[in-house]
Amino acid sequence: MPIVPRFFLAAALTVCAGLGSSAAWGGAQNYEPMAASVRTALAAAVAERSDPEPQFRSVAEKIDWLDQMSARLPRRWKPDYRQRIEFLKAVRYEAQRAGLEPELVLGLIEVESNFRKYAVSSAGARGYMQVMPFWTDVIGDRSRPALFDMRANLRYGSVILRHYLDIENGDLFRALGRYNGSLGRAEYPQLVQRAWDRWKYRPAGTFGGVTNVAHTPGRPPAAPPALAGQRRPGG
Repeated sequence: MPIVPRFFLAAALTVCAGLGSSAAWGGAQNYEPMAASVRTALAAAVAERSDPEPQFRSVAEKIDWLDQMSARLPRRWKPDYRQRIEFLKAVRYEAQRAGLEPELVLGLIEVESNFRKYAVSSAGARGYMQVMPFWTDVIGDRSRPALFDMRANLRYGSVILRHYLDIENGDLFRALGRYNGSLGRAEYPQLVQRAWDRWKYRPAGTFGGVTNVAHTPGRPPAAPPALAGQRRPGG
């Protein structure tokens, strides 16, 4: 099947919003039986409460990263500067906590919901990262409305994507397919790849596409830029 151009995706989301619908492009993660130890570990990851402060190498990087990312967020859904900064800090924190690149998570959110907090797909996936409600029963507290809470949705989505990456031994192409319920098809992973590329952080004063990879110390980033067949170092 052909790749869906981004402007068609954006147009569809805009039309749905204009009609008062919360429809989103997100697919449907499928429930798969898992070992009790895996379920326990995922539940602990979702429930953990710690100081939500993202990591930066320096104050200068923090200011520059937040400024760059804030400028790229759609004003339609994030018109207030303080709201954008709060959202970006939460995304970076939850991504780093799960060992993911923050820019990858931003790209996934762009494709899944176009940064709409209350987006709902035709399959029933909810919120920024389009999390299927069954996850609240499997690894959460059974509170489905929580999927419309910013931090809870980002926590679920990041933990689930990490889970799929671990299942696929770091193969991001297949992990994204599982996340979207389209395993084996190229459209969704390629859309996320393109969005990820647009969100890449380029430190002030650098050229030639230099990027800064931020992730949890001791854990490799999710995957290198080329998706298909690529694995995390050591995967």
